[in-house]
Amino acid sequence: MAGSEMVERHRTHGALAAASRVRLLDALRAGEHGLDARELAAACGLHVTTVRFHLDVLREAGLVRSESVRAGARGRPRVLYTPASGRDPGDPPGTDSYQMLASALAAHWTDPSPEPGQRAEQAGWAIAEKHRLAPPSTGGPSAEQAVAQVSGLFAELGFEPELTHDGDDLQIRLHACPFSAVAREHPDVVCTMHLGLLRGALAGLGAPVTVIDLTPFVGPHLCIAHLAPGTESTSPAFGAGRR
Repeated sequence: MAGSEMVERHRTHGALAAASRVRLLDALRAGEHGLDARELAAACGLHVTTVRFHLDVLREAGLVRSESVRAGARGRPRVLYTPASGRDPGDPPGTDSYQMLASALAAHWTDPSPEPGQRAEQAGWAIAEKHRLAPPSTGGPSAEQAVAQVSGLFAELGFEPELTHDGDDLQIRLHACPFSAVAREHPDVVCTMHLGLLRGALAGLGAPVTVIDLTPFVGPHLCIAHLAPGTESTSPAFGAGRR
């Protein structure tokens, strides 16, 4: 793997390797509105310079968004930070990924539909709704911006994503599935749920991106999602679609 690809692969995953950055992300999620660096420093017990450094890392990884707000005609605008994805207010910080998987599947397995794949994809859409990504404040994201933001969500969930390009084919290469043991036994359920998560996250952004397929285990620890610019996804009221 080329050096630049290695850096891209680990950017989002590495952003969550520091406990201070996880605390900042949790503080942003706990707030009802955007916070600036000084407010975050007070909330997390960190120096404001340290906070700004960590926020830059989180922003580059696609995990937080920033917006400049000018209070008056003079002075520097205030920079407010918000999480790129959210969780329900009742969910505690650091909710376990396996708990997320179990609760999503349990909620959708009560559906009378006989098609497991359809229910699995609907469960993925439900997870995307819980972790709804925030689109830009003005206009919709481009295809590449949306894919980068969704890649940040998958990094947060532990997939170690890497973005690659092959012409119009945008790929999210997932190097570490948190559910690999279960996915190898039940790929039609677990991998289809992740397909639904991907489609739901992009649809929530209003992204002009089509998910072509998600190919599981093309290598011992590698799954690849293929995407292309096109019509945004719609919520599945049909079968699971092609993987």
